Amino acid sequence: MAMIWRSRITLVWATLIAATFLSFETMALGNAFLLRSVILVIAFTKVLLVGREFMELRHAPHWLLWGFQAWAVLTCAVLIALFHA
Repeated sequence: MAMIWRSRITLVWATLIAATFLSFETMALGNAFLLRSVILVIAFTKVLLVGREFMELRHAPHWLLWGFQAWAVLTCAVLIALFHA
């Protein structure tokens, strides 16, 4: 049983669950822009984790991995900028 907690997939899964609970906890923030920004950053962090670990992009060619990561960061930044405008 202790070996299952050493598995990389299990640790990523636990991180995804913790990030989900963290996004619920940010609802207490009063500033609407800050709230939306934090939730978007948490959501795109989860996107990166799912892409790297469960879609096996960790073992993909470097150009594909970096392209995916750049897409996620750029999309998150654009959405935050659109919410701010």
